[in-house]
Amino acid sequence: MKRTLLSLIVALTTIAPLAAQTFYSGADVSWCSEMEADGKKFYNTNGSETELMQLLHDGGMNAIRLRVWVNPESAYGAWSDKADVLAKAQRVKAAGMELMIDLHYSDFFADPSRQDKPAAWAAYSFDQLKQAVADHTRDILQALKSEGIEPRWVQVGNETTNGMLWPDGKLWNGTADKGWGNYVALSNAGYDAVKSVLPDAQVIVHHDKGANDPTWFYTDFKNAGGKLDAIGLSHYPESNWASENTALATAVRNMYSTHKVPVLIVETGYAASNEQLASQVMTDLFTKLRAVQGCAGIFYWEPQLYGWWRPAYYVKLNWQAYNKGAFASTGRPGKALDAFWSTEDAVEAPAADSDRTSAQATCYDLSGRPVDTATHRGIMVVDGQKAVAH
Repeated sequence: MKRTLLSLIVALTTIAPLAAQTFYSGADVSWCSEMEADGKKFYNTNGSETELMQLLHDGGMNAIRLRVWVNPESAYGAWSDKADVLAKAQRVKAAGMELMIDLHYSDFFADPSRQDKPAAWAAYSFDQLKQAVADHTRDILQALKSEGIEPRWVQVGNETTNGMLWPDGKLWNGTADKGWGNYVALSNAGYDAVKSVLPDAQVIVHHDKGANDPTWFYTDFKNAGGKLDAIGLSHYPESNWASENTALATAVRNMYSTHKVPVLIVETGYAASNEQLASQVMTDLFTKLRAVQGCAGIFYWEPQLYGWWRPAYYVKLNWQAYNKGAFASTGRPGKALDAFWSTEDAVEAPAADSDRTSAQATCYDLSGRPVDTATHRGIMVVDGQKAVAH
């Protein structure tokens, strides 16, 4: 049996041994400083008050995402500005986790429904706007770097599905060339600025509809001259969560196959009203995506919310509380985060199906059942080593 397995390993050179790569399990906790200012506290599973970043690290997460607004103070208060982000980033560093910086290039939330210019940039020409993007990017990253904090990832824009910094960088404005040209020019200004401060950081371009397979979006973006090092996706499954998670896994596989860059789910979450179901949904998401070559990680969006807390500007705008927080009413991590506590390394998958040999032999799936290596897709065990075939 040992000789058979050794022969198999030699024959299937793309399957074993395979180099491990880190799978990032993380969270965007940008609201935490405002929550703490409102008196909210966080507790570990034993009920001991614990600093949030350390709590998440101790639970098993290895990365944190933080959003950045340009000048929110005049309208919404000094949250997610440079000083607030720097203070939280110092906590991320102290906890020993990787950092993702999410630059919105706005004084408030930027998403597919709004990409508002910062008030201070409203009258800028297009060239001035590109310069402002570059200057703001460098200012934030240099402030972090001066504190010994070097983000692993930087998003140039948040959910830029319809472009950024409207109307100048808006897509779908009736003139496709102008739409892609202006958007890409602004995005590239951010990309180049990131590289001027942090040459090794991965620059992410972010789309909000991961399960809809926006492979085409990144193809058009790159054809227009756009630069990126990684793809970021949002994914908020609803009632058809199982099929939506499956669709996302297929989309991630397609995007990696087409564009050969890592894909990260930079935002996800599920309604907290049914904690057990939320855990099931997130576990299903992790199971499906960890088996996909090129998927580099999953980040929960604002899991630390509990008790129907709303930021002051939500109250001011008469917005409802975010309903996907993953902490229990006691301020402790809830079951929705069960899947996020496992950060064992993922397994690098074969480069492509065309690289596989036609050899067939007996290996085993994770339940101990024999599988045919020529046709099996997913995780298998070969001589005590995990391997993944697609």
